[in-house]
Amino acid sequence: MGEQQKWHLKVLTNGDTLRQERLTRDLHAELLESPALETGFLEEAGPDREGRKGAGGEVALWVLGAATARPASQVLITLIKEWSTRERHRRVEISYGDDQVTLTGRPDDAQERLVREFLDRIDRRNRTE
Repeated sequence: MGEQQKWHLKVLTNGDTLRQERLTRDLHAELLESPALETGFLEEAGPDREGRKGAGGEVALWVLGAATARPASQVLITLIKEWSTRERHRRVEISYGDDQVTLTGRPDDAQERLVREFLDRIDRRNRTE
């Protein structure tokens, strides 16, 4: 696939790890349908609240797309938006490097603007690297 950009996705569920795992697997299955993206699971195996390592860790996804292809990032955002709208309370945190944005099931104009600005920053960063 050439040069890659690595995105991290985390389904936000207010601490409900079972729901987070179920929704993350559902989102993963949705993203697998796109030939423009590669995706897999990224498990954060840090200690839980009682200090047990690996127990209760959050499940997240990684996604790769061609770094020079802005359409790949737009495909990713569109797929997440479509997936999120199926249930109003779905929220997905999308991270790229030290930048991030959160998508919700019912985005408003302000959130759409934040997503566009996020994609513009990523695009500028990739052009200068």
